[in-house]
Order: sequence, then structure tokens, then C-alpha cells
Amino acid sequence: MRFFFFLFCLPIFATTVSKAQTIAQIKTELAASKDPLGYVKFKIKKAYKVDTVNIESTSSFVNFGDSLAYFGKVGDVYGPFKSKNGQKYLLEILGKASNTFYHVSHILLDTSTFQRKFVNALADSIIYKIESGKSTFEEMAITYSSDNVSGSKGGELGWFCRGVMLPQLDAAIQMHKKGDVFKVWTQMGLHIVTLKDNPRKDTGFALMLRVLL
Repeated sequence: MRFFFFLFCLPIFATTVSKAQTIAQIKTELAASKDPLGYVKFKIKKAYKVDTVNIESTSSFVNFGDSLAYFGKVGDVYGPFKSKNGQKYLLEILGKASNTFYHVSHILLDTSTFQRKFVNALADSIIYKIESGKSTFEEMAITYSSDNVSGSKGGELGWFCRGVMLPQLDAAIQMHKKGDVFKVWTQMGLHIVTLKDNPRKDTGFALMLRVLL
């Protein structure tokens, strides 16, 4: 009886090991291939997709794909992963491109509650206190910002790439330098903004090959 059970289970175990070895072999050969698309399309004949991943912030990532696109190494193959519908896949980073990133903090004054004239005067008062050294940007953000998430962190928004913020903010940020404190009106209200560091170039885009298994 035990012998029969062993013989019955052996093919299942062997199939599982073989499948795992096949995926490992695909990963090795794909990483070594000088033509990844040709390898997938003609040699292993698997379905595939090529995605361009936009990395909006290096301080916080939208999902796992953004994080892998930023931290992963070009040419390396990762996985297997499983999609929501149960489909297994591998990911290879084909290439990366840079973008300009800005380290930003802001204080948002809500114009839906107060009149614009009052908000503008309040912003001038806040900026005066910061620039005169009577208070810090972080203290003013905690006290006045209606953006509760960043306000609780002293206005900290982290590193964002050019082009992902509101157009008015994006344009104004590019015109200022580290340490500047300035006002920007948007549909959200009046922002008091400061640049905490000099702009830097970093990975902003990644081209990723998704191989469906």
C-alpha cells in the first residue's frame, strides 16, 4: 500500500521540480540573451508585454512595479510573480532613463474656507516669520497647513519628478532654487513652497519586459 502511494505521488513531484527548473532556466537564458524579445518570441514562444514605467517619486512608490523599476538592475530578470488573475510572469528590466527630481515641502492654505485676500495676507505673514527666523517652515506647516498628511510631517512631500505635480506648482518650482520660500496659487488653494535640496537627476523611467508563463 505504501509502495503504491509512493509510485502515485512520484510523477507529481517530478513534474513540480521540472517546472521549477524550467522557470529557472528561462530566467538564466533570458538574462544572458542579447535579444530578449527574440528569445521570448521565437525560442520559448511565450506571450509578452513591454511596459514603460514612470517613477513619480523616489520617496514613496505607488506599487511594487515602480519600486522594482527604480531599484532593479538593467538586464536582471525577476520573479516569477503572480497577477491578480493568477497569471504567473517574469520581469526583465530592459533599460532606464533619467528625469529631474525636486525635494519639496509645502504649506497649503485652504481658500474654500477663507477669502483669498485673508489667505494671501496670512501667507505673507508666515513667510516673514520663516525668513526672519522667528519660526521654522516645519512649525508653520504643522500649525497652518490644511494638507494633514504632509502638514503632520512639517510640510514634507519628498522627492518628486518634474511634470507630476499640479502645473502651477511644477512651473514655479523650476524657477526657484534651494532655500527659496514662495507662494503658488492652484485650484487647491495657496501653497507656500520651499525647495529643501538642489534638483537632481535620477531614474525616472524604466522599460520592462513582462514574460507570461
